[in-house]
Amino acid sequence: MFAISHDSSRFPCIVLTMHPHLHREDQNGCEELMTALEECHAKGFLWKSMGMCSSTKTEVNKCLRAARLQRTAANREEAKKKRAHMEKIWNEIDANS
Repeated sequence: MFAISHDSSRFPCIVLTMHPHLHREDQNGCEELMTALEECHAKGFLWKSMGMCSSTKTEVNKCLRAARLQRTAANREEAKKKRAHMEKIWNEIDANS
């Protein structure tokens, strides 16, 4: 993934970032692991191709999965509350009709 940055120079420069969508506020719990993976990948192609970053990548995946499961559980509970509230409103409308 890359982005084009226009700084004070007259030529744009290309900024390479690894998984920019992962570096968000809600991923703070995995930031240390993601930084370690980026450092491992920065060691070069041979380092990555020989599987030296695989264990770190697995840990990042586990961390992101755990964070996703927490978010989905929270979203599910919020959806249940909203649905119960809407059903209550519809029941009141049906009772008053």
